[in-house]
Amino acid sequence: MVDAAAPASPDTDAAKQLKERFDKLLATPAAHSTGSVTLGGRKLDYDVQAAFVPVAPGGLGEPEAVIMTTAYQLKGAGAAHRPVCFAFNGGPGSASIWLHLGALGPKRMVVPDDGSMPQAPYGVEDNPHSWFEHFDLIFIDPPHTGWSLTANDAARKKMLSVDGDIDALAEVMRLWLTRHKRWGSPVYLAGESYGTTRGAGLANKLQDLGVVLSGLILVSCAMDLQSIVFAPANDLPYALFLPAFANVAQYHGLLQGPQAASPAAARAAAEAYVQEDYAAVLQAGSRLTDKQRGRAAKRIAELTGLSRELVEEKNLRIADHTYFFEALRHKGLIVGRLEGRSTGPMAASRGREWEFDPGIEAIAAPYTMAAMGYFSEQLGLAFEQRYEVLARDVNRGWNWNRGDSSRMGFTSTSPDLAMALRRNSNLKVLAASGRYDLGTPYSASDWSLAQLNVPADVMARVQHRYYDAGHMMYTRQADLVQMKADLAAWLAT
Repeated sequence: MVDAAAPASPDTDAAKQLKERFDKLLATPAAHSTGSVTLGGRKLDYDVQAAFVPVAPGGLGEPEAVIMTTAYQLKGAGAAHRPVCFAFNGGPGSASIWLHLGALGPKRMVVPDDGSMPQAPYGVEDNPHSWFEHFDLIFIDPPHTGWSLTANDAARKKMLSVDGDIDALAEVMRLWLTRHKRWGSPVYLAGESYGTTRGAGLANKLQDLGVVLSGLILVSCAMDLQSIVFAPANDLPYALFLPAFANVAQYHGLLQGPQAASPAAARAAAEAYVQEDYAAVLQAGSRLTDKQRGRAAKRIAELTGLSRELVEEKNLRIADHTYFFEALRHKGLIVGRLEGRSTGPMAASRGREWEFDPGIEAIAAPYTMAAMGYFSEQLGLAFEQRYEVLARDVNRGWNWNRGDSSRMGFTSTSPDLAMALRRNSNLKVLAASGRYDLGTPYSASDWSLAQLNVPADVMARVQHRYYDAGHMMYTRQADLVQMKADLAAWLAT
């Protein structure tokens, strides 16, 4: 008697389904469309191609990932005279629709300037401030964001890591330049948030692959995680976040005295306190006298709008989570993380569980709907599979170690950028920070850029510009316009 075959295990079925999805994407032909946009008084006609790029280790063998790129190329332009800019967002776990349809691309999703949720219906319109005036634009969705995918669990584990992600995107760029015969073009990168962590690493990695970068644009810097992660025995973020807290507090009318006069006054007062006193207060710890502790608690309360009692209760250390829930508790509101001007209602129980970020909640779903409409109706991409705008499982499973997995410490790619700046005398950097960003505060970015291990003449190639909105400052019309002007001035240097 022949025994019946054992049923396939759930893991086997999942692996089979993943492989089927992967092979289907690999075989998907590129989607083509055309369009035009008027920029700087000129009508620019473009071809747009959405394609899935295979990524094989070292460019050899079987593909381990298939990564979606959406590329806009000016019709009739020669490679030697038309730069290309590869752009990506962060997370890790974010697709590239934010930069694509928020700031850089020829089409844009328009949202209210104050960070509130727009009204339906959601769509895109011509972007008169698109960076397409200066570059051909290639937007990249990293593995397991958007529709991009790895071939199997082993490849997923490898690429959902700091170094694996850098290697994968470097290969995408190398292959794109080859397939489109663009090795003669100046090459730029633009990354946002974790995309700056990635971008700093790519600046050095691409040099190894023979790709010379002309410029790197860092939007909302996160190159040094120690500066933005509140963790035991890491006092650095408490000092670096204080000026941003003061700026947001002034916006919400929580300050009194001279620091309440303007956002600039609030920032200047907090920056001065951090430099002159607060760093020493944090370092002293329990060695502070009662008088010193009382003086510090009073000043921190004045700069944040929080009560002196709360500051003392928190041992003179105000973490981001504390600020989000306590700053406007008297009004029953939570302060946004990625957009400090935004607020959301607390539950009736007034708990302190972080359920959602008002700073991203207002725009995430509208951006998704606008992007899905654009991809399907204008680019002809009609997949039933969900497009992962913010892949939480990617973020939760990210391997933050570099090299040897047993290495201790916070992830940092600023040494990669410093090395790239020293290796490439033509590389220049433009950093952009929103003053109401409480995820990657402008003041933390100031610190991170100031720590680059480069001599003064090299540091002169690094510029930092500031805007009066949050993490995605380009959602505010005035900042979108200013970013474009700052970009043009930077390119001209």
